[in-house]
Amino acid sequence: MDIDLELVMEIAREAGAEVLAVYDGDFLVETKDDRSPLTEADRQSNAVILRRLAEHYPGIPCISEETRTVPYEVRQDWEACWLIDPLDGTKEFVKRNGEFTVNIALIRGREAVCGVVYRPVEGTTYCGTVEGGSWRVDADGSRHRLEGGGHYSGRERVTVVASRSHLTEEVKSFVAGLREEGKEVEFISAGSSLKLCLVAEGRADVYPRFGPTMEWDTAAAHAVAAGAGRSVRAWPGGEPLHYNKQDLLNPWFIVE
Repeated sequence: MDIDLELVMEIAREAGAEVLAVYDGDFLVETKDDRSPLTEADRQSNAVILRRLAEHYPGIPCISEETRTVPYEVRQDWEACWLIDPLDGTKEFVKRNGEFTVNIALIRGREAVCGVVYRPVEGTTYCGTVEGGSWRVDADGSRHRLEGGGHYSGRERVTVVASRSHLTEEVKSFVAGLREEGKEVEFISAGSSLKLCLVAEGRADVYPRFGPTMEWDTAAAHAVAAGAGRSVRAWPGGEPLHYNKQDLLNPWFIVE
């Protein structure tokens, strides 16, 4: 079945409008079993996405952060599925810093082949397919092709996107290795899925994620990065990230 990328973008924006409606008012924050936060924005966005995808693609099942209970014995035979994070960056949402997104990805086999990452506060959409390329669509509708950039290995200055306040020891060691090679390292910070998008558009050279993430955190932005010619691979093994696994936890990975 062919996927209408414009339609998926429309669905993400509709979900984003629900997120903003909650964001602009007073809201309660609940705590899930894994201690991550949950708000009414998560629920409303999730409901919109599931309803709209079911209307247009009834034959493609969904995995969502908020509805992830389908047993692996069932989903292991799926040829394709949607992988959804209705509000990526709920902690950023609660902090009201604007660095949260709506993520919708299409998985074929075990590969993220199509992705939409929508940032409601700015009205910016990152979208792309592995085969067709990736774009950033600004709030005014202007489109910018994402082509990443050359590999950082030959550069004297490297921009690393990672959290300044929560750097793991492994990321610090990675950066130390760059500096030992004589490179000048600059840090920029962004919400999780936005970090992959920054590499996709060439504003960052590398994103080392040496900490836990779930499949729905990365799938949509992975497809965007891949469409821009960037690689998303497990660290240190180097194999591509796969999706709809029995364990939905990602390995450590690097985007470059």
